[in-house]
Amino acid sequence: MKKSLRIVAALAAVGVVGGLAFAFVPTQITGPSTQLPDDWKPAEGQGKYAMYASDCMACHTAEGGKSFAGGRAIASPMGTIWSTNITPDPETGIGNWTLDQFRAALQDGIRADGAHLYPAMPYENYRKLTEEDVRALYDYFMHEVEPVQNKVEETKLSFPFNMRFGIRAWNWLALTHEAGFTSATGKTEIEERGQYLVEGPAHCAACHSPRNALMAQDGVSASDANFLAGGVVGGWNAPSLRGPNSAPQKWDVADMAAYLATGRNIHSTANGEMGLVVQHSLQHLTDQDNLAIAAFLKGLDGAPADLPESFAAKESLAMPALDADEAGKETEKMLTEAAPDMALGPRLYLDNCAACHFVSGKGAPEIFPELAGNHLVTGSEVEPLISVILNGAQVPSTAKRPMHLVMQGYADRMNDDDVAELASFLRKGWGNDAAVVTAADVAKVREKQVH
Repeated sequence: MKKSLRIVAALAAVGVVGGLAFAFVPTQITGPSTQLPDDWKPAEGQGKYAMYASDCMACHTAEGGKSFAGGRAIASPMGTIWSTNITPDPETGIGNWTLDQFRAALQDGIRADGAHLYPAMPYENYRKLTEEDVRALYDYFMHEVEPVQNKVEETKLSFPFNMRFGIRAWNWLALTHEAGFTSATGKTEIEERGQYLVEGPAHCAACHSPRNALMAQDGVSASDANFLAGGVVGGWNAPSLRGPNSAPQKWDVADMAAYLATGRNIHSTANGEMGLVVQHSLQHLTDQDNLAIAAFLKGLDGAPADLPESFAAKESLAMPALDADEAGKETEKMLTEAAPDMALGPRLYLDNCAACHFVSGKGAPEIFPELAGNHLVTGSEVEPLISVILNGAQVPSTAKRPMHLVMQGYADRMNDDDVAELASFLRKGWGNDAAVVTAADVAKVREKQVH
């Protein structure tokens, strides 16, 4: 018995020592993926461009706040995470950070003080940044961004997520890929550029790849089976970007590039988180880079990526409404006939929606999106569709498409039963095949948004 107790005590002591070592032994940080000369300097505008490509402003700027001064609330399954001040203010920002510390935050998720960042910071993806972009970003934030003294609210998650040292174990499992970018074989030069932007700075997989049981991205690189296979972010579907029914496969490269650069094309409009990505990031990229992203996504499953000479031309264009496709003919006919015994869902659609989205469900090109085959309409998560019906939506103004598009909300016009009937019709009409929405679903969204 005494021998058994001694063994248990010894094992407990080893566990305590191991735990202390795990918590307090300094972590190893990633060095440069390539060696650059000590006197290397980024080209003029290179750092600012890398910032736009990396979409830094959207997360690190609070609504109504100063650029990059932090304080934006980021919802996560663990609780609210407050984005940090990344201006060069020496007291509340990153003004005292060295290049090595800056790189460690980007690629290892480790702050200058050695604490682990929560993976709301997409360092899983930023590990793929080239050393040139890392140094260009550092130069930009240190020398071109205005210092702002702004002490942001401290992130306070509940136990055990408040134990930041535990993220080290998460990193061992999530950061299995080496730092730096490796091109997939068989890609053209423009597809290779698109791959870099998608995998690295644009961190598309942070939303569009699923998450595993540990909440790590299940697909960070093009070679991963579930890369860009679709995810859920804050109750919104981030649709799959591969497979026969995905937008990159149904649209041509010009349509995809137009969506990225302007937040709209003849099929769809960007809202929610994707609207912010277009507003703060993608619209600032060159036409060549948006074409590169579109070409890479098109070719991801082996489809030919035929490049257009241009896209989203600025001249005024007359775009006729599209006819319903074969799957939508029956719904189009029913709405056109408008029989007296028409069900409530389609009746509500005719009264409130048909003037913009038309009986064909095809919408107005580059203004009002298609509802037939629309992933927001048919997604597994019903909150986005309900939210749009209740509160409306908007598409940001961009350089190529300066018109700010706004859809009104119907929260005061429709009760929960009405919204459920309308949403269910949308999810079943024009060949759509998604589950119905209930009044209880609507009530949850309405109650959630009141608070």
